[in-house]
Amino acid sequence: MTSHDVVSRVRRITGEQAVGHLGTLDPMATGVLPLLLGKYTRLAQFFSTADKTYTGTIRFGFATDTYDAEGAPVGVVVEPSLTLEAVRTAALPFHGEIEQMPPAYSAKKIGGKPAYKLAREGKPVELKTKTIQIHKFSIDAVDGDTASFTMTVSAGGYVRSVAHELGQALGCGAHLSSLRRTQAGVFTLEQAWKLESLAELQPTVEQAMLHPRTLLPEIPPVTGDTVALGKLRNGAQANLTDFSSAEMVKVFAGQRELVAIARRIAGTLFQPMVVLG
Repeated sequence: MTSHDVVSRVRRITGEQAVGHLGTLDPMATGVLPLLLGKYTRLAQFFSTADKTYTGTIRFGFATDTYDAEGAPVGVVVEPSLTLEAVRTAALPFHGEIEQMPPAYSAKKIGGKPAYKLAREGKPVELKTKTIQIHKFSIDAVDGDTASFTMTVSAGGYVRSVAHELGQALGCGAHLSSLRRTQAGVFTLEQAWKLESLAELQPTVEQAMLHPRTLLPEIPPVTGDTVALGKLRNGAQANLTDFSSAEMVKVFAGQRELVAIARRIAGTLFQPMVVLG
C-alpha cells in the first residue's frame, strides 16, 4: 500500500475529498502517516521540516538497486560474519550533519520527472547530494546477517540510503529489509489509527481527530474577540490580546475552532498567514 492509497482510503471512509499526508512512507514501510483533512490541509507548510523516527532492520550480504527489500540484488552476494561491535563502529559516521545521496529509485524530481521513473526506463539518474541531520542512529542488535536499529532523521533523509552506505562501509553490501515509522514530528504511533479501525467509527470519525489546540505545539494558542476574528477572516491585520513574545500564534474562536495562523507585526498587531475560516 502506498501513501497515496492510504489517502484514497481515508477519502472514502470520511467522505472528505481534501486529504493530504505529511511525508511519504515507502510501500514496504509501516507506521505513522499523519493526514490533514479539510481546511487543515492549509497547515501542511508548517509540518515540512519535522523530524522522523524509525525502527527497522538492515540485511547485510548484498545490495539492491532500490536500497531496500523490494529491489533486485546487485553486485556479489556474500555471507557476512559481523559482530555488533563492528556494525556499531561502521555506523558512527552516520551521525550529525552529513551529505546524503538520495536513491535513484526515489520521488526526487529530475527535470520535472520522478527519479524512479527514469531509473525504471533505464535512463541516467543524476541526483545531487542533500545535507541532512541524523540525530540518532543506534544499532540495537545483530542477528546473523541482520541488524536492528533505531533512527531519528531530519525531513528529506532516506533511511535506505544509510543502509546502503553502511553495507558499502562494511564491504559486504546491505539493504533496508524492514522499516516502521514510530514518530513523525509530534505525531506518535500510539496516536495512530489503523484504517480498519477508522472505518468502524463511521459516521463519528471525528473522535479519531486530534484536538486542534494540540496541533503545532510550538505555536501558542490565543482566543480572538469578535472584532479581531472578523478582520483575520478577511485577511486583514488585527490586534490580539496576547502577552507572550511569540512570533506566531494559533487564533481560535472558542476552544476548538481554529481560525488562523497569524504572525506578529508589532506589539499586539498580527497579520494572518493562513486563514482556515
